[in-house]
Amino acid sequence: MRRTSARQDRGRGRQPPLRPDTAGLRLPLRAAVTSGEQRSRVRVFGLRTRLLLAFLVVAAVSAGTTAALTYREARSALLQTAQDTAVTSFRDHVQQTGFFLPLEREGLEEVLQDIARKGKPHPWVVFAEYGSIRASSGENPVSTVITPELRRAARANPHGSFERVVKDGVPYLTIAMPTVFKAGPDSVLPSGLVLYAVMRMTDEQVNVDALLMAGRDGALPGLAVALIPGLIAARSVLRPVRKLRQAALSMGSGRLDTRIPVRGSDELADLARTFNESAGQLERTVRELREAEERARRFASDVSHELRTPLAGMLAVTEVLDEDADGLDADTARAVRLVSAETGKLAVLVEDLMEISRFDARAAELNADEVDVAEAIRKTLDNRHWTDDRVRVELPDGIRARLDPRRFDVVIANLVGNALRHGGAPVTVSLRTEHLGAEAHSPGTAVLITEVADSGPGIQPAVLPHIFDRFYKADAARTRSAGSGLGLAITLENVKLHGGTIRAGNRPEGGAVFTVEIPLHTEEAGG
Repeated sequence: MRRTSARQDRGRGRQPPLRPDTAGLRLPLRAAVTSGEQRSRVRVFGLRTRLLLAFLVVAAVSAGTTAALTYREARSALLQTAQDTAVTSFRDHVQQTGFFLPLEREGLEEVLQDIARKGKPHPWVVFAEYGSIRASSGENPVSTVITPELRRAARANPHGSFERVVKDGVPYLTIAMPTVFKAGPDSVLPSGLVLYAVMRMTDEQVNVDALLMAGRDGALPGLAVALIPGLIAARSVLRPVRKLRQAALSMGSGRLDTRIPVRGSDELADLARTFNESAGQLERTVRELREAEERARRFASDVSHELRTPLAGMLAVTEVLDEDADGLDADTARAVRLVSAETGKLAVLVEDLMEISRFDARAAELNADEVDVAEAIRKTLDNRHWTDDRVRVELPDGIRARLDPRRFDVVIANLVGNALRHGGAPVTVSLRTEHLGAEAHSPGTAVLITEVADSGPGIQPAVLPHIFDRFYKADAARTRSAGSGLGLAITLENVKLHGGTIRAGNRPEGGAVFTVEIPLHTEEAGG
């Protein structure tokens, strides 16, 4: 088997809440699933969860806002009604009551008790202040609920004032109404007598608390009921997304004729139409590329087969001419040797093209047998006369593996020849076995590792990703190559046929290194 090496294969170089009672709703959240689980499992923070949470937040904000506004308006209306009734009623009773000055305490208490009995909407306790006289319709002549602010407001406003006060947790409505003398059509004079009405508002507070409880107790069931339209809305949104995901997975597995049913005219329908159009264009493009690739492969295979017969005759003729070249004149001998060398290169190119065609057509077969790996490498080097100081070996004996001898010979020959041609001597070929963990193969799997390292300047970083590409040239100015340009590509295919891997890199001390890893399959004793 002729060693093929190509110059392109190697390039060298180196807002705070409205009230305390309206606490926010807390939802328990489970921990997110780990990245190693299946994609089909429901994610804690997946799109469905986010849609439901968003729907619940909107429903909670809407319900809370509506309940707060309703509560505020109902509370204001309830308190305002009681307040207006009490103030109007007290003012009317005060205006209808006649007082004779100077006042006496005994007669004043009877008047105050009469006014208190007429209290609306709840019973009042009426107090009177006139100079140093203090009287009331109750037991205590002085009220602890009436504030200094209300007294000042009563003196300043002849039409009266009121104030809501909470004393020891009990709400009160306090009303101050001064009595006046009418001095003229539009003027009055204060008499110095001020009457106060104190009314408990416990009934109103009970009604307000009932409103708050009703709003709070109605919000939680409302949120639970809101889950139903939330689930329906999430399902209607996620169904097209799920179909899109399934279609993308189907296309990723090679079914390019996958399409999504389009329903409606919303954004998701537009997305489905766009996906179908893109899928159709991709299918047409891939079909054209496959047809072009198939034509290229068939062309290379046909040309290679057609060239084999005339090349066989040409090689036979050039061998005869080589034998007689010494008897020819210098110019003719030079021309004969040039024709012979170029014919040999053409024969190598045709063989490599046919080999690549077999790989592309998946017609390459692996004829594996148990071999002594070290002995197989020595035979490869001996057959190509690489036994001098240019090639060093580190080949421990006793390593046996199931390999295809011919294809393994091509792998070693291509790597060593490539290192000698584009690297620098000495080239080192080393052999060892290792047990790799689960990251590379199954646990405990033994692999055969073969390394070919040279002493050259190494491989340029820009070249490394393309080192195994077909006909790749590290230097675009080089239009001629001593090989076919397919050497490393064929090496890669042969290694993959063995179920192994090959990688290229640079050694820390300088020089390029190619590492081949092939699963170590040995025959059982007696097998």
